[in-house]
Amino acid sequence: MDYKKAGVDIEAGYKSVELMKEHVKKTMREEVLGGLGGFSGAFSLAKIKEMEEPVLLSGTDGCGTKVKLAIILDKHDTIGIDAVAMCVNDIACAGGEPLFFLDYIACGKNYPEKIADIVKGVAEGCLQSEAALIGGETAEHPGLMPEEDYDLAGFAVGVCDKKEMITGENLEAGDVLIGMASSGVHSNGFSLVRKVFEKEMNAEGLNTYYDELGTTLGEALLAPTKIYVKALKSLKAAGVSVKACSHITGGGFYENVPRMLKDGVKAVIQKDSYPVPAIFGLLAKKGQIEEHMMYNTFNMGIGMIIAVAKEDVEKAKAAIQSAGETAYVIGSVEQGEKGVELC
Repeated sequence: MDYKKAGVDIEAGYKSVELMKEHVKKTMREEVLGGLGGFSGAFSLAKIKEMEEPVLLSGTDGCGTKVKLAIILDKHDTIGIDAVAMCVNDIACAGGEPLFFLDYIACGKNYPEKIADIVKGVAEGCLQSEAALIGGETAEHPGLMPEEDYDLAGFAVGVCDKKEMITGENLEAGDVLIGMASSGVHSNGFSLVRKVFEKEMNAEGLNTYYDELGTTLGEALLAPTKIYVKALKSLKAAGVSVKACSHITGGGFYENVPRMLKDGVKAVIQKDSYPVPAIFGLLAKKGQIEEHMMYNTFNMGIGMIIAVAKEDVEKAKAAIQSAGETAYVIGSVEQGEKGVELC
């Protein structure tokens, strides 16, 4: 008896590391010390000394059951972008710059090429967010997971000067809400998505073309989560004071928008102020999901919301668009009980 007969292939693990090295190498920043393969990832904090009061920000998350679609379609090179996005967007909306990322892949069986494909996506997410991929872990779980299955999660660390943190404390009535377009469902609500499309959760169903989507169902659902780090950096470089920011993830508008608000103010959002992607209309129609539940589960086409002063609106929109994102004025901040109103 040996470890391989027990279900864990050490040699496959070595091969996975070799295959992923070329992707990881592209994400390196000058602060990274040492190479891939150490017991820990090392990152120099020398530059942080230039800040008056540096604050570390961290985020950890996964892709939820969206991974199941990647498995069904045997397409694994974008799901890693989702894992990075879910972590770095949380850091960015607090005013931080993501510094580095670590991933964790649990699998039933280590197929080196598949693992390398997953890490390729993680590396792409790190490139988009300018974070270094400084470490990770791939763990085989024979007997715990089916051989073809895997799960992916990650952890990111960022930094900002305390004076530049986005806290919402300076919000006031009259401030304007700007939404940044999402790429679709992103990485939340997929248990409901899979229930709605239960009969289509196979290669044939997901590869079916839908006229209203302009693509296949699988391509629409697997579209990677947008990473908004560069848009937030662009706002800062343009001198725009972002008063508050919300990453629209699990819980949709109703759970996430109030998190950006201080007591005494509410967010009023106009539902017709931006185009809602067709995938959400299809979900609502096929699943007979009422509107409140849609906005309480999904991002409905808006992945990030910021609040700025009225006089900064045009400058903010220009900065977001210069970073390659689409911006919409979607509402305003008003006096009232803390919460969100959709009208």
